[in-house]
Amino acid sequence: MNLASLLPRFEAHVATQLQRAEQVLERENLELLAIHSGQIKRQFLDDMDYPFKANPLFKAWCPLDDVPHCWLLISREQRPRLVILQPDDFWHYQPPILQADWLHVFDVVTIKSPEAIEQVLPYDKVRSAYLGEHVEVAKALGFEHINPDPVLNFLHYHRLFKTDYELECMRHANQIAVRGHHAARQSFLDGGSEFDCLLAYMQATGQGENDAPYGHIIGQNEHAAVLHYMVQSRQRLTPGQRHSMLIDAGANYNGYAADITRTYSAREDEFGELVAALDQVTLALIDLLKPGTRFGDLHALAHEQIAKLLYAYGFVKLSPEAIVAQKISQVFLPHGLGHSLGLQVHDVGGTMLDERGTNIPPPDEFPTLRTTRTVEPRQVYTIEPGLYFIDSLLGKLKASPQAKHVDWQRVDAFRRYGGVRIEDNIIVHRERNENMTRANGLN
Repeated sequence: MNLASLLPRFEAHVATQLQRAEQVLERENLELLAIHSGQIKRQFLDDMDYPFKANPLFKAWCPLDDVPHCWLLISREQRPRLVILQPDDFWHYQPPILQADWLHVFDVVTIKSPEAIEQVLPYDKVRSAYLGEHVEVAKALGFEHINPDPVLNFLHYHRLFKTDYELECMRHANQIAVRGHHAARQSFLDGGSEFDCLLAYMQATGQGENDAPYGHIIGQNEHAAVLHYMVQSRQRLTPGQRHSMLIDAGANYNGYAADITRTYSAREDEFGELVAALDQVTLALIDLLKPGTRFGDLHALAHEQIAKLLYAYGFVKLSPEAIVAQKISQVFLPHGLGHSLGLQVHDVGGTMLDERGTNIPPPDEFPTLRTTRTVEPRQVYTIEPGLYFIDSLLGKLKASPQAKHVDWQRVDAFRRYGGVRIEDNIIVHRERNENMTRANGLN
């Protein structure tokens, strides 16, 4: 949470946030936005709590991503007020928030209990809007406007345009995550289990599982075919048993996320060549990520590239054009090419045409695509093509009329590797792209 070097950028960032908030307050005829950081959730039939994750709408204003029961109160033509819970609690550690050097941009109010927020809020809340997860709290406090769609749509649309402060935080997050990826790769090459690689990653990043922006995905061999594999086996494989590892893991810096994936072969073999080929596909697609490009069109180009690999490596005995047309490429690449990145790993606003929330539907040929927005400068995206050997999807393909076009002996030989995914984090500038992942030395 050290902002000393980022303080001028942070001040400008808050000014931008305030400008956006005042604009939507005026448009919706509101007087107050009350943004709740959230509150702790107790585990069922237990006296322990779930790990706390702050409301991203709150994190957009300040780097308190691990402190519950805080509020931001935003009114027109006033300094934003930051309400911080400072209880008398001898059970739990209280971070020294009030010593932070960035607090001067807010009017700071402290409260001793969560219930004390009622004394800070206006009595008449007819023109006040609550933004947060805890609807029951909002109702108990008397809010009439709870997460109003026009307000959320406006904020979500503009959140894809990153300030200089946000971009710098994401560069730092990538720097941290790259350290973890180097350590996990070395652990794998040294014979470490999935769990060993996880420990190496966390040690190198200095972030535990609850600090990370999402659950670490570390799959060796066929586990790499499970897109969200989060089990982390303790079994150490012998050199003859180890074939591959896919690691999809990120890091957090001041509430902003990095999201990076790499795949490694245990030896120099044909699978290693496939990894290198997909890496070149990733870089080629990044070059095409330009202002004015529709993300759905880039996704279609990714399938053309995957189809070329399926043909070149002999998995499918059709032309690349036919592989795409018959939707065979979707068996081997079942997910989207990428997504917006920021305060959340899958940042909101990726399908929005305008600040009113008009939805951009996915292309008919790719109905599950979740990112459809037109690319613009100051946006940040992941680019993450993949090629997988997923048993359930291959089983459906084998039962279809297209089965005759597949070299099943060839496919079966690659099932032990699971699959390949290469993912970089990209800032789109007007004249160039900035690959934060490669800039920090992860090739």
